[in-house]
Amino acid sequence: MGDLREPLRDLIECGLPQALEVMGERWSFMILRASFNGVHHFEEFLSELGIARNILSNRLAKLVEHGILKREPCADDRRKIEYRLTEKGFDLLPAMLALRQWGQKYGAEVEENPVLVDERDRMPIGPVSILAHDGRILTHEDLWLTMRHNVGKRPEDPGFVFLDGSTPDAIAARESAKKAAASA
Repeated sequence: MGDLREPLRDLIECGLPQALEVMGERWSFMILRASFNGVHHFEEFLSELGIARNILSNRLAKLVEHGILKREPCADDRRKIEYRLTEKGFDLLPAMLALRQWGQKYGAEVEENPVLVDERDRMPIGPVSILAHDGRILTHEDLWLTMRHNVGKRPEDPGFVFLDGSTPDAIAARESAKKAAASA
């Protein structure tokens, strides 16, 4: 990710800790996977996942509280409740697929069955990738951290400021001073 590092101690407002607060444990992901597979009722989650009733109740409440699932009355019996994915919940699908693919690649030697395929041509989906704004597939070597006001700018552009607050001109002046001191 370039030569720069995130100021990790300062990133309390980063999306990762917030996401982990909601989804950072196994049962939340298993409930989400079951939801993607059409499970909607408490008793279905209970039997499909083999989860303890109190843990399921707590995790469902947390997922509802955070807007990943919504509680709706069942269409055929208004006394029953269904848990349905929200748009926010559906937006977790790429993360779920990336974790699944990582587990298949580095986990136990398990042949995937059933296989997740593209509905159109019924061929297996490709690996989840990091995409540039123009659709190019990126690797970790292509990533760089920059301040929001630097988006679209390169270090040689006017007004560029590095994460540590320094400017390219200030860095060049320091380097020049170091060279002058070394040659003196």
